[in-house]
Amino acid sequence: MCGIAGILKLNGGKADRTQLATMIATLHHRGPDAWGAHASGKAGLAHARLSIIDLKSGAQPMSTVDERLWITFNGEIFNYIELREELMAKGHVFATRSDTEVILNAYREYGEDCVQHLNGDWAFAIWDSENQKLFLSRDRAGVRPLFYTQTPNSFVFASEIKALLNVDGVQREIDPRGMDQIFTFWVTIPPQTAFKNIFQVPPGHSLTVTGNYVRTRQYWSAPYVECLDQSSSTSNEEQLAAELLHLLEDATRIRLRSDVPVGTYLSGGLDSTVITALVRKVASNRLRSFSITFDSPEFDESIFQQEASSFLHTEHSRVSCSHLDIAAVFPKITEHAEQPLVRTAPAPMFLLSRLVRECGFKVVLTGEGADEALGGYDIFKEAKIRRFWGSNLDSQWRPLLLKRLYPYLQEFRRQSSSTLRHFFRATSSDLASPFFSHLLRWELTSKLKLLFSDDFRDAAAEYDAITELEESLPAGFHSWPHFTQAEYLETSHFLPGYLLSSQGDRMAMAHSVEGRYPFLDYRVLEFAAKLPARLKLKVLNEKYLLKQACKGLIPESILHRRKQPYRAPDSRSFFGTGCPEYVADLLSAGEIERTGIFSSFAVNTLVEKFRGGKASSVKDDMGLISVLSTQLIAKQFLNEYSGRSQPCMLQT
Repeated sequence: MCGIAGILKLNGGKADRTQLATMIATLHHRGPDAWGAHASGKAGLAHARLSIIDLKSGAQPMSTVDERLWITFNGEIFNYIELREELMAKGHVFATRSDTEVILNAYREYGEDCVQHLNGDWAFAIWDSENQKLFLSRDRAGVRPLFYTQTPNSFVFASEIKALLNVDGVQREIDPRGMDQIFTFWVTIPPQTAFKNIFQVPPGHSLTVTGNYVRTRQYWSAPYVECLDQSSSTSNEEQLAAELLHLLEDATRIRLRSDVPVGTYLSGGLDSTVITALVRKVASNRLRSFSITFDSPEFDESIFQQEASSFLHTEHSRVSCSHLDIAAVFPKITEHAEQPLVRTAPAPMFLLSRLVRECGFKVVLTGEGADEALGGYDIFKEAKIRRFWGSNLDSQWRPLLLKRLYPYLQEFRRQSSSTLRHFFRATSSDLASPFFSHLLRWELTSKLKLLFSDDFRDAAAEYDAITELEESLPAGFHSWPHFTQAEYLETSHFLPGYLLSSQGDRMAMAHSVEGRYPFLDYRVLEFAAKLPARLKLKVLNEKYLLKQACKGLIPESILHRRKQPYRAPDSRSFFGTGCPEYVADLLSAGEIERTGIFSSFAVNTLVEKFRGGKASSVKDDMGLISVLSTQLIAKQFLNEYSGRSQPCMLQT
């Protein structure tokens, strides 16, 4: 797990080693153990290393013996041992024990199709000097980030946008279309980012630069169209549960491959407890687990964390997160997230990774991905109830089932039945939409665009984010089962764009910690994609097959506990005694007008609502967080970021 960067000159000239040093210096948090660079002719690669596998001889950028191929690589290839043996049988020679060299020889053997042989999380770039070709690739699920842009003379790439912004000729400008997407979906639609003319390699894609030609190719997608027969028998259900457990065991086993200690996140929920139990099952050493606790009982799960830790015999460490803690670290959160946020949930994850690092750990396994792949989200239940209601809109009792949703949201519990009926509508036009499951969420988020200034709103006036998303859908999406459509939207967009990014990779790597995700092993994802919906959400019992698979593996109380999604205190963190000065400064009329993205009148109205104790809705919370995070992004990257990083002393 590391930071990577590189330059390819497009119109003559040589890659500048000093420029590479400046870029990689911004990524020192991703790789504090060693820095290196290689520049030869028009191509240059740089690397900031977090040493996890082959600590002595795995330095990068790395080349083949003949120096025809050079690589800079971020991530882990978990099947590198098996793949190394396969390649040695084909005559390839290795000088190291690293997974990095395995990628190089796999590319030499299979070309661009080498990615089909990899099981892992990666973002890498290979310079093929013989064919004068730059090959970039990002893992299937989008765990590791990879960004790129072009200047008049260069193609440049990096693990994070901040490294690109240190390159001469790269503009520092917020993109109204990217903002429109974030203020609709919470995320951008790849390859879009929040910055104008800076793009991301989409999950499951590779990119090739030859001459001045850039080509992007999708090499993987989850096989949803191969969904199993919905009439599967009970005996088949038992067989599928056993197969799921076997896949998860193996996915966990290979993710424990490391030359440094490995711990787990243990939230007290089903997913992280299952992963911790599997680690305990396949590893004999003393297991360390880590979790977040909150001052507020509304968010705290410490009772379940302790129960899981006691049951699984882990040595458990916790970090407590208060409202003031969130406000204190929020500027750091946006600096690492590199895009506006609508929630504060990344902040506690930032504090958690800091604890992990302070305890001497570089690697943790987590339960991320289970909700998306195996039917765990409340939005799946919500869509199912709304469709059931929509088939008989005159029914008085069907919409009452909505009362069973979101028991952890006090505001929701206080709503009248008529209010719920109005909000959770299920009209014929809604039911006909391929986005039925997500329309209500997107409409609520889209209301935040009323906070935009007239000029900024006009800049994207002719743009429709939902239309663009619809145009990017895979062939046949409109004919997929309704549950599969919802699952695709969560797995392909929200998961990589937010959970694995702003809340995952960025918060872990802020403290040089690598997260590993057994539920996102591509074999697990492909298996889950083919399951019938009834084995994921049985009536309103979420993650049904997973619960069947892990009976006896975890405490019964956690197996059957009511789902409580991970959440954190939001806007209340930024008002009251002890609130940092930056909050009032960034939300002031002068700063709002100087940035130009939001209406000072609209923002002031919202702020006064909070100061007067009258703000209580989810929309108000999201509005305040989105404005504050965007203001921080503008301050950090558009105005004051330039020149902050100094070139590092490169190790070669």
